[in-house]
Amino acid sequence: MTAVLEAPAARTGHDTVPLTRLLAAELRWIFRRPRTLAVLGLLALIPVVIGIGLTLVSGPPDAGGPNPDGALLASAVNNAFVLPIAAIVMSLALLLPLASAMAGADAIAGETSHGTLRGWLIAPVGRGRLLAVKAFGVATVSVVSVLAMCVTGVVTGLIINGTDSLFTLSGTTLSLGGALARILLVAGWVVLQLWAVGAVALAISSWTEHPMLVVASVLAGDIVFTILGFLTSLDWLHPFLLTQNWSVAPAEVLQDPMGTQMLGEGALRAACYIVIGLSLAYARLSTRDG
Repeated sequence: MTAVLEAPAARTGHDTVPLTRLLAAELRWIFRRPRTLAVLGLLALIPVVIGIGLTLVSGPPDAGGPNPDGALLASAVNNAFVLPIAAIVMSLALLLPLASAMAGADAIAGETSHGTLRGWLIAPVGRGRLLAVKAFGVATVSVVSVLAMCVTGVVTGLIINGTDSLFTLSGTTLSLGGALARILLVAGWVVLQLWAVGAVALAISSWTEHPMLVVASVLAGDIVFTILGFLTSLDWLHPFLLTQNWSVAPAEVLQDPMGTQMLGEGALRAACYIVIGLSLAYARLSTRDG
């Protein structure tokens, strides 16, 4: 009997689905989660609350001491340019990384806990494509979080203080376009830091099926890095800490002329964390079968 060799059937399913369709489905899944909308709403309210609070104080907040957030708040009084930047920098300490960590935890560990990730893993779809879709979703959450704060911060500052209050800490007055350009520069830099946080969250998420463990690990790392940054005996370690200069680097855009040294160092550091985090996530996903 002669064996008849048949040509393998063409694969259908996920490998034929356009990438744009997968990305759109991921975004719908993300922004239908109530906790995602709740976090975005909270972040959008922060500049409004800060702006209203600064109009109710009898004088500028105390800017003394080593706390840079206090100096930013003092500078945000009657200044529509500083207000959104101050709100973003203050949120970068905890709330903004929380949003990225939650998105990264839900992307892989969350789907694992619900049993939906296994369908992706056994389907004829490349692991790199799967990671790209998940990373895109986490990156989008970071962008929307920062943009929401920018929009409400700018609108609140202009309503409370008007367009005549756009001035730098050097005393020079900015045009509306110039102020918006500098605010967007800070927003882009912060988004890059959040992408680094999200990449780390994806790496941890690929090793566990417990989303809360991912969030706790990322926030614990954030706190530990911040504490290590205060220890002068560990100056040699500071250039490797993701959180290094988070509270002071954005203040470079408040000066005239504008500095870029700390912003550039922070951007390079975040890019390294993104590459390392996504590489670890891909290494885990490429060997995972469930």
